[in-house]
Amino acid sequence: MTTVLQKTFFGSLRTTFLRGIGVLIPLGLTYWFFEALLNAIDGILSPHFEAWLGWHVPGLGFFAMVLIILLVGLLTRNLIGRLLLAWFENLVHTIPFVRSVYSAIKDLVGAFGMDGKSKTFRQVVMTEYPRKGLYAIGFVTNEMTYAQTGGITKDFLNVYIPNPPNPTSGFLVLIPREEAVHLDLSIEEGLKLVLSGGIVIPGLLTGRSLATSERTPP
Repeated sequence: MTTVLQKTFFGSLRTTFLRGIGVLIPLGLTYWFFEALLNAIDGILSPHFEAWLGWHVPGLGFFAMVLIILLVGLLTRNLIGRLLLAWFENLVHTIPFVRSVYSAIKDLVGAFGMDGKSKTFRQVVMTEYPRKGLYAIGFVTNEMTYAQTGGITKDFLNVYIPNPPNPTSGFLVLIPREEAVHLDLSIEEGLKLVLSGGIVIPGLLTGRSLATSERTPP
């Protein structure tokens, strides 16, 4: 009887300990990430403000960076700002290596909707991959038609399948249009599902029919 009680007690203690770890580790890593980020940003601008003001103001560099980001975002909402941004991008595109890096990062930002709207991901789909009987969640990025000899064509969906937890390490698969199962999920919901490793899930996965405007690339 005593042994059973001891096993129950230590089992409960172990479960409680693991739950505590499960709460503290994400909090600790989040704190570490943002502390490192804020210190890095503050370290860039603070020395300049300190030299100008003559004394140290903690966090001033960070608030200055936030203000700069807001000002740049405000500029992109009017014609003059967009013209300046277009001029800057044209300038960047004249520099070979910088052009490639900038374009890749910009496409990535647009794909994951960091500007408030996803320009690359169009629909969330489910397909049998990597073999029959196993399903993967992916995001339609474009459509493609393959022309065979004899005038036979076949329509494919370009589907990007991210690898959690790093979405930039995913891969591209071409799926016949008729084999893709379109899910009734927003891009944000699909990303949460995939990047959480299936932890953040909707109550029910349901398919949906495509609207006419979704059947062809815009």
